[in-house]
Amino acid sequence: MTTHAVGIISTGSYVPKEEVSNEEVAARCGVTAEWIERKTEIRSRRYAPPHEAASDLAARAAAEALDAAEVPAAAIDYLIVSTSTGDSPQPPTSALVQHAIGAYGAACFDVNAVCSGFVYGLELARALIALRPGSRALVIAADVYSRILDFSDRRTAPLFADGAGAAVVGEVDEPYGFLGTDLSTSGDAHHLIRVEAGGSRSPASAETLAEGGHYFRMEGRAVREFVNQRLPSALERLVEGAGRRLGEVDHFVPHQANGVMMRELVEAAGLTRATTHRTVERYGNLGSASIPVTLDEANRAGRLRRGELVLLAGFGGGMAVGTSLLSWRGAAA
Repeated sequence: MTTHAVGIISTGSYVPKEEVSNEEVAARCGVTAEWIERKTEIRSRRYAPPHEAASDLAARAAAEALDAAEVPAAAIDYLIVSTSTGDSPQPPTSALVQHAIGAYGAACFDVNAVCSGFVYGLELARALIALRPGSRALVIAADVYSRILDFSDRRTAPLFADGAGAAVVGEVDEPYGFLGTDLSTSGDAHHLIRVEAGGSRSPASAETLAEGGHYFRMEGRAVREFVNQRLPSALERLVEGAGRRLGEVDHFVPHQANGVMMRELVEAAGLTRATTHRTVERYGNLGSASIPVTLDEANRAGRLRRGELVLLAGFGGGMAVGTSLLSWRGAAA
């Protein structure tokens, strides 16, 4: 008798059409294009046009994933959206996506674990499907960081951009699917990544706008130190807990925070054998969308083969870390 696990059935992604060069960003930040590429390895990024918000990008990525899975939106049971740049404080962005794609049978909610949110969303989907066998989830990550960047902050503004990625999650035949997930949060480091105003502690006002409280802030050097200290051990803990070794990992899909940081992470984690998938050079840091966009590109290019080990690694504000290991199912036979 065939036994079932839970895994990724299909992927999808969407990035805005407008390509923004380093030269354009450098002019706004008071630096050079060469400085941006040397510090980040980013060469270009995409910004959403004024009429597009997070839900619009999410709906486009969702449609791609649903089409690839040959699953109608009405057959989705859970719709999970990871975003830290939602359309508005209320209603949840997931409800707007549900309406846009017609997934009216789905229970919808948002997740905010910042740049690790897609991995958190996948684990929530896995747990929900395990509780209700035969159900399906649509997990989407979408962020529009261009709306909250302070271009006088030269160490942060060149990094971030806009995009969305999605995955249909459901039952798959063993031995494929999720082999393990490791989630952790270090609230003592919550100040490293933040938007200080616009919530109940510091409501939006003329004063907070004048002070730039609605802009994204990041302590870049401290974030880098946090990642180098915490993520390698989290990856080792996850992989060994699944009964595997880091040297067995075939594909590594990390959060595309910064190209230089990613190279440091691969070395520190001992993942030099694995293929590290990168989109940071072309798209920049897409927030929680960076992992699913990169995963979708690798999947659609046919780089992921059935049964290969795929390791996902996210980190972001909180500070939250999310890692997941899966045996890739690939397209249905």
